[in-house]
Amino acid sequence: MRSRKFSHRYKTFLKIVNFALTIMATFFGEVLSVYSRAVEEDDRDDEDGENEEDVEIRRELEEKRKVHLTWCSEQCQAIEESSDKKRLCSHLIIAVGTNAAGFVSTFILNSASWHRVGWLSVWNERSRGSGPMPAPPAPGEPGCVIYQQKDDDSVLICQCTCYVAEDQLFQWTEQLFMCLQKRGLTVTVLSDVPVAEYKTPDYIHGRDVPFLRALSTSAYKGGVICPFVEQPNIVTGLPAAVLCHCQVHGIPAVLYQNYSDVISADSYTMEAYRLAVSSTKGIKLDPPSTDVLQEFTKVSDIHGNLYT
Repeated sequence: MRSRKFSHRYKTFLKIVNFALTIMATFFGEVLSVYSRAVEEDDRDDEDGENEEDVEIRRELEEKRKVHLTWCSEQCQAIEESSDKKRLCSHLIIAVGTNAAGFVSTFILNSASWHRVGWLSVWNERSRGSGPMPAPPAPGEPGCVIYQQKDDDSVLICQCTCYVAEDQLFQWTEQLFMCLQKRGLTVTVLSDVPVAEYKTPDYIHGRDVPFLRALSTSAYKGGVICPFVEQPNIVTGLPAAVLCHCQVHGIPAVLYQNYSDVISADSYTMEAYRLAVSSTKGIKLDPPSTDVLQEFTKVSDIHGNLYT
Protein backbone atom coordinates (compact mmCIF):
# COMPACT_ATOMS: atom_id res chain seq x y z
CA MET A 1 0.00 0.00 0.00
CA ARG A 2 2.77 2.42 0.94
CA SER A 3 4.59 1.61 -2.29
CA ARG A 4 1.52 2.42 -4.37
CA LYS A 5 1.02 5.71 -2.56
CA PHE A 6 4.65 6.64 -3.21
CA SER A 7 4.31 5.64 -6.86
CA HIS A 8 1.18 7.78 -7.25
CA ARG A 9 2.85 10.79 -5.63
CA TYR A 10 5.93 10.34 -7.79
CA LYS A 11 3.83 10.23 -10.95
CA THR A 12 1.90 13.31 -9.89
CA PHE A 13 5.18 15.11 -9.25
CA LEU A 14 6.49 14.17 -12.70
CA LYS A 15 3.32 15.41 -14.37
CA ILE A 16 3.54 18.73 -12.53
CA VAL A 17 7.18 19.10 -13.58
CA ASN A 18 6.30 18.26 -17.19
CA PHE A 19 3.51 20.86 -17.22
CA ALA A 20 5.68 23.52 -15.57
CA LEU A 21 8.54 22.97 -17.99
CA THR A 22 6.31 23.63 -20.99
CA ILE A 23 5.45 27.12 -19.72
CA MET A 24 8.82 28.22 -18.35
CA ALA A 25 9.73 31.70 -19.39
CA THR A 26 10.83 30.79 -22.91
CA PHE A 27 7.97 33.02 -24.07
CA PHE A 28 6.82 30.37 -26.50
CA GLY A 29 10.01 30.76 -28.50
CA GLU A 30 10.97 27.14 -27.92
CA VAL A 31 8.72 24.10 -27.96
CA LEU A 32 9.81 21.70 -25.22
CA SER A 33 9.09 18.07 -26.03
CA VAL A 34 8.59 16.36 -22.69
CA TYR A 35 7.67 12.73 -22.31
CA SER A 36 8.04 10.41 -19.36
CA ARG A 37 7.88 6.74 -20.27
CA ALA A 38 7.87 5.80 -16.60
CA VAL A 39 4.65 7.71 -15.98
CA GLU A 40 2.82 6.15 -18.91
CA GLU A 41 3.92 2.59 -18.10
CA ASP A 42 3.14 2.97 -14.40
CA ASP A 43 -0.33 4.25 -15.30
CA ARG A 44 -1.01 1.13 -17.34
CA ASP A 45 0.35 -1.14 -14.60
CA ASP A 46 -1.88 0.48 -11.99
CA GLU A 47 -4.93 0.16 -14.24
CA ASP A 48 -4.23 -3.53 -14.86
CA GLY A 49 -3.86 -4.18 -11.12
CA GLU A 50 -7.14 -2.51 -10.14
CA ASN A 51 -10.18 -4.52 -9.23
CA GLU A 52 -13.74 -3.65 -10.28
CA GLU A 53 -14.43 -1.69 -7.10
CA ASP A 54 -11.31 0.45 -7.56
CA VAL A 55 -12.21 1.13 -11.17
CA GLU A 56 -15.74 2.17 -10.22
CA ILE A 57 -14.49 4.49 -7.49
CA ARG A 58 -12.00 6.05 -9.88
CA ARG A 59 -14.71 6.59 -12.49
CA GLU A 60 -16.99 8.23 -9.93
CA LEU A 61 -14.20 10.56 -8.85
CA GLU A 62 -13.37 11.44 -12.44
CA GLU A 63 -17.03 12.20 -13.10
CA LYS A 64 -17.30 14.29 -9.95
CA ARG A 65 -14.16 16.26 -10.82
CA LYS A 66 -15.51 17.35 -14.19
CA VAL A 67 -15.80 21.11 -14.65
CA HIS A 68 -19.27 22.34 -15.61
CA LEU A 69 -20.16 25.68 -17.21
CA THR A 70 -23.68 27.02 -16.65
CA TRP A 71 -25.10 30.02 -18.51
CA CYS A 72 -28.18 32.01 -17.57
CA SER A 73 -31.29 31.28 -19.63
CA GLU A 74 -30.88 34.42 -21.78
CA GLN A 75 -27.30 33.50 -22.60
CA CYS A 76 -28.25 29.92 -23.45
CA GLN A 77 -30.89 31.16 -25.84
CA ALA A 78 -28.49 33.59 -27.53
CA ILE A 79 -25.86 30.87 -27.95
CA GLU A 80 -28.40 28.41 -29.38
CA GLU A 81 -29.68 31.00 -31.86
CA SER A 82 -26.20 31.87 -33.13
CA SER A 83 -25.03 30.15 -36.30
CA ASP A 84 -21.87 28.68 -34.73
CA LYS A 85 -23.35 28.12 -31.25
CA LYS A 86 -20.94 30.66 -29.78
CA ARG A 87 -21.40 34.08 -28.22
CA LEU A 88 -19.63 37.23 -29.32
CA CYS A 89 -16.86 38.39 -26.99
CA SER A 90 -14.49 41.26 -27.76
CA HIS A 91 -12.65 41.27 -24.44
CA LEU A 92 -12.43 38.77 -21.61
CA ILE A 93 -10.83 39.60 -18.27
CA ILE A 94 -10.00 36.66 -15.99
CA ALA A 95 -9.14 37.49 -12.38
CA VAL A 96 -7.44 34.70 -10.40
CA GLY A 97 -6.65 35.12 -6.72
CA THR A 98 -7.83 37.13 -3.72
CA ASN A 99 -6.44 40.52 -4.70
CA ALA A 100 -7.16 40.14 -8.42
CA ALA A 101 -10.77 39.25 -7.63
CA GLY A 102 -10.91 42.01 -5.04
CA PHE A 103 -9.68 44.56 -7.59
CA VAL A 104 -12.33 43.49 -10.09
CA SER A 105 -15.06 43.67 -7.44
CA THR A 106 -14.09 47.06 -6.01
CA PHE A 107 -12.93 48.92 -9.12
CA ILE A 108 -15.14 47.45 -11.87
CA LEU A 109 -18.08 45.33 -10.72
CA ASN A 110 -18.97 47.83 -8.00
CA SER A 111 -20.96 49.83 -10.53
CA ALA A 112 -24.48 48.88 -11.61
CA SER A 113 -23.42 48.31 -15.24
CA TRP A 114 -22.54 44.63 -14.73
CA HIS A 115 -24.61 41.53 -14.06
CA ARG A 116 -23.94 37.80 -13.67
CA VAL A 117 -24.50 35.65 -16.75
CA GLY A 118 -22.82 32.34 -15.87
CA TRP A 119 -20.59 30.34 -13.57
CA LEU A 120 -18.21 27.37 -13.57
CA SER A 121 -18.69 24.55 -11.05
CA VAL A 122 -15.50 22.96 -9.71
CA TRP A 123 -15.15 20.08 -7.24
CA ASN A 124 -11.77 18.95 -5.87
CA GLU A 125 -9.89 18.45 -2.62
CA ARG A 126 -10.01 22.20 -1.87
CA SER A 127 -13.21 23.27 -3.64
CA ARG A 128 -16.19 21.29 -2.38
CA GLY A 129 -18.87 22.24 -4.85
CA SER A 130 -21.22 19.35 -5.62
CA GLY A 131 -21.28 18.99 -9.38
CA PRO A 132 -23.25 21.40 -11.57
CA MET A 133 -24.70 24.15 -9.39
CA PRO A 134 -28.24 25.36 -10.22
CA ALA A 135 -27.34 28.87 -9.01
CA PRO A 136 -24.13 30.92 -8.87
CA PRO A 137 -22.08 30.97 -5.66
CA ALA A 138 -23.39 33.29 -2.97
CA PRO A 139 -21.42 36.50 -2.31
CA GLY A 140 -18.28 35.66 -0.35
CA GLU A 141 -18.28 31.98 -1.33
CA PRO A 142 -15.40 30.62 -3.46
CA GLY A 143 -16.31 30.09 -7.08
CA CYS A 144 -15.88 31.16 -10.70
CA VAL A 145 -18.53 33.66 -11.79
CA ILE A 146 -18.89 35.29 -15.22
CA TYR A 147 -20.15 38.86 -15.52
CA GLN A 148 -21.33 40.78 -18.57
CA GLN A 149 -21.36 44.50 -19.16
CA LYS A 150 -24.88 45.83 -19.70
CA ASP A 151 -23.88 48.56 -22.17
CA ASP A 152 -21.64 46.25 -24.21
CA ASP A 153 -22.55 42.57 -23.95
CA SER A 154 -19.34 41.55 -25.75
CA VAL A 155 -17.21 42.44 -22.70
CA LEU A 156 -17.00 39.67 -20.08
CA ILE A 157 -15.25 39.28 -16.72
CA CYS A 158 -14.57 35.91 -15.10
CA GLN A 159 -13.83 36.21 -11.39
CA CYS A 160 -12.22 33.05 -9.99
CA THR A 161 -11.77 32.74 -6.23
CA CYS A 162 -11.72 28.94 -5.92
CA TYR A 163 -8.91 26.44 -6.37
CA VAL A 164 -8.71 24.65 -9.72
CA ALA A 165 -6.69 21.42 -9.53
CA GLU A 166 -4.03 20.49 -12.07
CA ASP A 167 -6.16 17.81 -13.73
CA GLN A 168 -9.03 20.31 -14.11
CA LEU A 169 -7.11 23.16 -15.77
CA PHE A 170 -7.62 21.88 -19.32
CA GLN A 171 -11.33 21.26 -18.66
CA TRP A 172 -11.74 24.74 -17.20
CA THR A 173 -10.26 26.54 -20.19
CA GLU A 174 -12.05 24.31 -22.70
CA GLN A 175 -15.43 24.83 -21.02
CA LEU A 176 -15.03 28.61 -20.97
CA PHE A 177 -13.58 29.20 -24.43
CA MET A 178 -15.68 26.65 -26.34
CA CYS A 179 -18.67 29.02 -26.12
CA LEU A 180 -16.78 32.17 -27.20
CA GLN A 181 -16.05 33.33 -30.72
CA LYS A 182 -12.30 33.59 -31.31
CA ARG A 183 -12.55 36.31 -33.95
CA GLY A 184 -11.86 39.72 -32.39
CA LEU A 185 -11.33 38.24 -28.92
CA THR A 186 -8.65 39.63 -26.59
CA VAL A 187 -7.93 38.11 -23.18
CA THR A 188 -6.43 39.79 -20.12
CA VAL A 189 -5.48 37.64 -17.11
CA LEU A 190 -4.83 39.12 -13.65
CA SER A 191 -3.11 36.81 -11.18
CA ASP A 192 -1.78 36.96 -7.60
CA VAL A 193 1.65 35.46 -6.89
CA PRO A 194 3.63 35.44 -3.60
CA VAL A 195 6.79 37.52 -3.94
CA ALA A 196 8.66 34.61 -2.29
CA GLU A 197 8.27 32.72 -5.59
CA TYR A 198 9.96 35.49 -7.59
CA LYS A 199 13.51 34.52 -8.58
CA THR A 200 16.08 37.29 -9.00
CA PRO A 201 19.77 37.76 -8.16
CA ASP A 202 19.01 41.24 -6.86
CA TYR A 203 17.67 42.20 -3.46
CA ILE A 204 13.98 43.13 -3.44
CA HIS A 205 13.32 46.04 -1.12
CA GLY A 206 10.04 46.16 0.73
CA ARG A 207 9.07 49.44 -0.90
CA ASP A 208 9.25 47.82 -4.33
CA VAL A 209 6.46 45.35 -3.48
CA PRO A 210 3.91 44.80 -4.96
CA PHE A 211 5.06 44.85 -8.59
CA LEU A 212 3.76 43.51 -11.90
CA ARG A 213 5.31 41.26 -14.51
CA ALA A 214 3.73 40.45 -17.87
CA LEU A 215 3.64 37.53 -20.28
CA SER A 216 1.78 37.53 -23.61
CA THR A 217 0.99 35.25 -26.51
CA SER A 218 2.57 35.75 -29.91
CA ALA A 219 -0.76 36.98 -31.30
CA TYR A 220 -0.91 39.85 -28.79
CA LYS A 221 0.28 43.04 -30.46
CA GLY A 222 -0.63 45.56 -27.77
CA GLY A 223 1.79 47.14 -25.32
CA VAL A 224 2.34 46.16 -21.71
CA ILE A 225 2.72 48.48 -18.73
CA CYS A 226 5.48 46.54 -16.94
CA PRO A 227 8.53 44.36 -17.71
CA PHE A 228 8.03 40.82 -18.93
CA VAL A 229 8.57 37.81 -16.67
CA GLU A 230 12.30 37.18 -16.41
CA GLN A 231 13.90 33.76 -16.64
CA PRO A 232 13.95 31.41 -14.75
CA ASN A 233 10.55 32.49 -13.35
CA ILE A 234 7.59 30.42 -14.48
CA VAL A 235 3.84 30.80 -14.78
CA THR A 236 1.75 28.01 -13.27
CA GLY A 237 -1.83 27.04 -12.50
CA LEU A 238 -4.91 28.53 -14.11
CA PRO A 239 -3.17 31.62 -15.60
CA ALA A 240 -0.69 29.32 -17.37
CA ALA A 241 -3.50 27.10 -18.68
CA VAL A 242 -5.39 30.09 -20.07
CA LEU A 243 -2.28 31.56 -21.70
CA CYS A 244 -1.33 28.19 -23.24
CA HIS A 245 -4.85 27.77 -24.63
CA CYS A 246 -4.73 31.24 -26.18
CA GLN A 247 -1.26 30.61 -27.63
CA VAL A 248 -2.34 27.35 -29.27
CA HIS A 249 -5.53 28.88 -30.73
CA GLY A 250 -3.96 32.15 -31.84
CA ILE A 251 -5.90 34.35 -29.41
CA PRO A 252 -4.27 37.64 -28.34
CA ALA A 253 -3.78 37.40 -24.58
CA VAL A 254 -1.69 39.09 -21.92
CA LEU A 255 -1.07 38.02 -18.34
CA TYR A 256 -0.22 40.38 -15.49
CA GLN A 257 1.24 38.68 -12.42
CA ASN A 258 1.08 40.72 -9.23
CA TYR A 259 3.94 39.77 -6.89
CA SER A 260 2.99 40.70 -3.34
CA ASP A 261 4.11 39.96 0.21
CA VAL A 262 0.57 39.64 1.58
CA ILE A 263 -1.67 36.59 1.43
CA SER A 264 -4.96 38.34 2.23
CA ALA A 265 -6.88 41.09 0.47
CA ASP A 266 -4.95 44.36 0.53
CA SER A 267 -6.01 47.68 -1.00
CA TYR A 268 -2.43 48.63 -1.92
CA THR A 269 -1.92 45.32 -3.75
CA MET A 270 -5.23 45.70 -5.58
CA GLU A 271 -4.20 49.17 -6.74
CA ALA A 272 -1.27 47.65 -8.66
CA TYR A 273 -3.71 46.21 -11.23
CA ARG A 274 -5.16 49.60 -12.04
CA LEU A 275 -2.75 50.55 -14.84
CA ALA A 276 -3.06 47.09 -16.39
CA VAL A 277 -6.81 47.50 -16.92
CA SER A 278 -7.23 51.27 -17.27
CA SER A 279 -6.47 51.22 -21.02
CA THR A 280 -8.80 48.29 -21.74
CA LYS A 281 -11.55 49.32 -24.14
CA GLY A 282 -15.02 49.10 -22.65
CA ILE A 283 -13.81 48.90 -19.03
CA LYS A 284 -14.52 51.83 -16.75
CA LEU A 285 -12.76 51.98 -13.40
CA ASP A 286 -14.80 53.51 -10.59
CA PRO A 287 -13.03 54.62 -7.38
CA PRO A 288 -14.27 52.23 -4.69
CA SER A 289 -16.04 53.50 -1.60
CA THR A 290 -14.63 52.95 1.88
CA ASP A 291 -17.35 50.41 2.68
CA VAL A 292 -16.54 48.34 -0.39
CA LEU A 293 -12.83 48.36 0.36
CA GLN A 294 -13.43 47.31 3.95
CA GLU A 295 -15.39 44.31 2.72
CA PHE A 296 -12.31 42.95 0.95
CA THR A 297 -9.63 44.17 3.31
CA LYS A 298 -10.87 42.97 6.66
CA VAL A 299 -8.29 43.28 9.40
CA SER A 300 -7.44 39.95 11.01
CA ASP A 301 -8.83 39.48 14.51
CA ILE A 302 -6.04 40.07 17.03
CA HIS A 303 -7.38 37.25 19.18
CA GLY A 304 -6.47 34.81 16.45
CA ASN A 305 -2.78 35.57 16.91
CA LEU A 306 -0.62 32.65 17.99
CA TYR A 307 0.96 34.64 20.85
CA THR A 308 -2.19 36.06 22.46
